[in-house]
Amino acid sequence: MYRALTRDIEVTVEPYYLEEQSDPDDSRYVWGYRILISNLSDNTVRLMTRYWHITDENGQVDEVNGPGVIGEQPVLNPGDTYEYSSGCPLDTPSGVMFGHYSMETTEGESFTVDIPAFSLDSPGQNRTLN
Repeated sequence: MYRALTRDIEVTVEPYYLEEQSDPDDSRYVWGYRILISNLSDNTVRLMTRYWHITDENGQVDEVNGPGVIGEQPVLNPGDTYEYSSGCPLDTPSGVMFGHYSMETTEGESFTVDIPAFSLDSPGQNRTLN
């Protein structure tokens, strides 16, 4: 599990390899990830946009921007949590993802919440530590 805390909004990520959707012989590797967003603040917030920075093991970068997550712009009251799952295909057996959410309070204040960097590693893949 990977965690980040920004302005009392906690983002927890749990990545997992999707072997049944992957085809290493065709250079297709697919991961799913579960994200839990917890509003530990005293403010009601709405998730407005997402940004992802995805890097494969060859250094190829893909950036993804868009409104909300999985077609939703959830509102989180103090103490609420929101969970969703999504996925990421790569052409290589490993990579790294990180990003942020743009949030807005009910008073109209916008701020950015970090999504922690997390690794995408195929099972059985030899890892090299730098």
